[in-house]
Amino acid sequence: MTPAPTLTTARLVLRGPQKRDLAAFTAWVTQSARMEAVGGKGTERDAWRGFIAGIGHWHWHGYGFFTVTERASGVAAGRVGIINHIEWPQPELAWHMFDGYEGRSYAFEAACAVREWAGRTLGLERLISLISPQNTRSIALATRLGAVEDRRDIVDGENCIIFRHLSHDDPRAVKQAAGAIA
Repeated sequence: MTPAPTLTTARLVLRGPQKRDLAAFTAWVTQSARMEAVGGKGTERDAWRGFIAGIGHWHWHGYGFFTVTERASGVAAGRVGIINHIEWPQPELAWHMFDGYEGRSYAFEAACAVREWAGRTLGLERLISLISPQNTRSIALATRLGAVEDRRDIVDGENCIIFRHLSHDDPRAVKQAAGAIA
């Protein structure tokens, strides 16, 4: 369905979205309390449109959200990838873990792999993350990844902190990726 490559880490497989991922994505969009950090819960229709837009993003830009799956079970645990919407200042390293999969360092592991892939393969350097000031978990993850606050801004009508990530070849990023990528 997408031109996405498959990335493998110690515990995860990151791949392009597939039809079978729609149910988990829809549950996240319509039911997860963590949706408040990304604009609020949506409807099944919103989920459908977001899912299809994600596939289109891959075809338009050549990158997008990977579906994060557990290697052992094959179950979809979330999405991590590079997005660049029309009003974004530049490509963003973004993550969304589905309910029940947060707190396992899956987002960190996947983000390390995606950052390395985006820099090495696409030449995308010093990615950003747009994070709501209230989203303390995402702020903690960005900080753990070595990102630093670049500035505060309003993007797509929302207040956000723009974090600037390490380059994929920064020694700290290399060390992180070595621990995450199988």
